Amino acid sequence: MAEHDQGFVLTTVDSITNFVRQKMVAPMIDSKPVQFGVNWARKSAIWPMTFGLACCAIEMMATGAGRFDIDRFGAGVFRPSPRQSDLVIIAGTVTLKMGPVVRRVYDQMPEPKWVIAMGACASTGGPFDSYSTMQGVDRTIPVDVYIPGCPPRPEALLYGLMRLQDIIMREAPSAYIFESDGTVHRQRTFDIDDQPQIAAAAENKSEAAA
Repeated sequence: MAEHDQGFVLTTVDSITNFVRQKMVAPMIDSKPVQFGVNWARKSAIWPMTFGLACCAIEMMATGAGRFDIDRFGAGVFRPSPRQSDLVIIAGTVTLKMGPVVRRVYDQMPEPKWVIAMGACASTGGPFDSYSTMQGVDRTIPVDVYIPGCPPRPEALLYGLMRLQDIIMREAPSAYIFESDGTVHRQRTFDIDDQPQIAAAAENKSEAAA
């Protein structure tokens, strides 16, 4: 057994703990009933961050109003602090000067956390192909769902939220619990019907790259 800075006892305890976590607890958490319950609770109580950058934020505010009522999907509790949020909606143009701030907000959010790029500016830079505009917020933070439009209607944001809920229902809960290095590697499981489509998409992407 390899030596440890704190001695043999701590190394043995760590080995036993890691074995129990990886071989016993993680499979139990990722079992179908537990996974469904945890993911259902997460997707039914999403707390978005109160964060708007430009004109798409007006559409996001309209989505939270009575006419569209994002509360129907359990995502109407907009939080004033990133430490209380698990979803950030990038609604508007991201400049290169704003990029580090967006990254800081994202890093302060606890896991599990998700990102929606709302509108053409957040997704690809929109019409602003200039020296000061970031050509897509995915250059600084990972994005889960892209919503096209300039600006997208509130119905589009609701549709993007429903697609995010589909993603959450396919995730493995243990991926957010048992990462000892402090990072999260998303382990999403797919239905059998989705696997041929995923394989075909990967094959087409490799052929295009060649």
